Amino acid sequence: QVQLVESGGGLVQPGGSLRLSCAASGSIFSRYHMGWYRQAPGKQRDLVASITSGGTTNYAASAKGRFTISRDNAKNTMYLHMNSLKPEDTAVYYCNAQRLLGNYWGQGTQVTVSS
Repeated sequence: QVQLVESGGGLVQPGGSLRLSCAASGSIFSRYHMGWYRQAPGKQRDLVASITSGGTTNYAASAKGRFTISRDNAKNTMYLHMNSLKPEDTAVYYCNAQRLLGNYWGQGTQVTVSS
């Protein structure tokens, strides 16, 4: 089992940047397929970006070219660098870890893009 804690959310102006972090504990982080999801009010939770244990990345169309997902296995941490933020990026961002039958979520961190 793995525990996940997100940080780095906040209020940012349109065009600004943020870096989200997801700290993992309780298991072997490097073996997990990791991802960032987001959920806006009244909408479903959607994948933003994912990174496999081998480092292969995948992005939602809305994130391509603006967001970068990465992981530091030595620090048991995953990141999401977000640039050129738009109001429609406003949501709660969740960290996710998957391996075999396990599927784990963090508590989420709020990102608000507004002037």
